[in-house]
Formats: sequence, structure tokens, C-alpha cells
Amino acid sequence: MEFLSILWLPILLSAVLVFIVSAILHMVIQHHRSDYKKLDKEDAVLKAMRDIGVKPGPYLFPCAPSFKEAGTPEMVEKYNAGPCGIMTIVPNGPPKMGKNLVQWFLLSVVISIFVGYLTWATVGRSDNYLAVFRITGTIAVLAYSIGHFHEYIWKWQRLGTTMKFVFDGVVYGLLTAGVFGWLWPGA
Repeated sequence: MEFLSILWLPILLSAVLVFIVSAILHMVIQHHRSDYKKLDKEDAVLKAMRDIGVKPGPYLFPCAPSFKEAGTPEMVEKYNAGPCGIMTIVPNGPPKMGKNLVQWFLLSVVISIFVGYLTWATVGRSDNYLAVFRITGTIAVLAYSIGHFHEYIWKWQRLGTTMKFVFDGVVYGLLTAGVFGWLWPGA
């Protein structure tokens, strides 16, 4: 745990920079604005969902009770008739971004802690900026980017949306690498 007392500044500063840049990407540049589509006849769909009492949580539709039953003629007919999808219902009320922003910042801190730990274990007190940048950048880009392909593969997220999130992750990873390289002990 010695690395935490030595790397606390790059850990926190990289998380703060990622937080600020992510706010710029999402709120100023708004390149994720087109990631979601509005439902046709949204009011009717929302009323129908209220009428049946849909509660917050993840939903798959049509949803077979088991893999075996997914292949039955009845389920295949439902799949073919459509629509098919994955839907997440969140609690009612206006979005409360405070909790999400705190969680995002804390995730960035956790990523930077792991980046610091793995780089410390790999290069120690190196005075080689490029070595520190390369290791921290690789780890941070992987941490911020690679998981978005899961959404593309398993949840049918559009490839364009996935690639925008990967781009964001590369930016966050390079920022993290720059901070760690700059503030690395011995650099």
C-alpha cells in the first residue's frame, strides 16, 4: 500500500481531469446526444407501461423462462413477431445526476488507484516518462474503453455509440497517462 501514499496526487488529479473532460464531452460537445432514440407514440407506450405497473429494473422481451424454452415454437413465434429488446426502467421522477456524478468520480479514482498500483508494480520508481506513460495509458484505456464492447455484443448497442464511448475512454486513458507520467516519482 506504499504506492498510495506516494501516488495520491496523480491518482486524484487524473480522476479530477477525467471528470472535467467527461463533463465537457457530454455537456458541451454533446457527441452522445444521438445515442438514444425517442419511441414513436411515446405517450401511449408510457401509459401502457404505467397501466401494467412496470417497476424499475432490467427487462428482456420477449423473455423465455429458460434456454430450453427459448427454442419452443411459441417463443420463436414471439421473437419473429417482435419487437425484441432490452429495456432498463429507472425510478420515477426527474433525473438526479448528483448520485451518478459522485459514482462516476469515485469510479475514476478506483481506476486511477489500479493504474497506479499496476504501474508501481511494473516500473517502480522509474525516471522514464515514456515507460510510465505507456503502462498507465494502456491500463487506463483498457479500463475506460474495453467494457463498452460488452454493450455492443450482448445488448445490441449501436456500433457508432460504442465507438464514441471507446473514443471517450481513449481520451480519459491518455489524460491519466499524462498525469501519471508528469507526477511519477523520479520522473
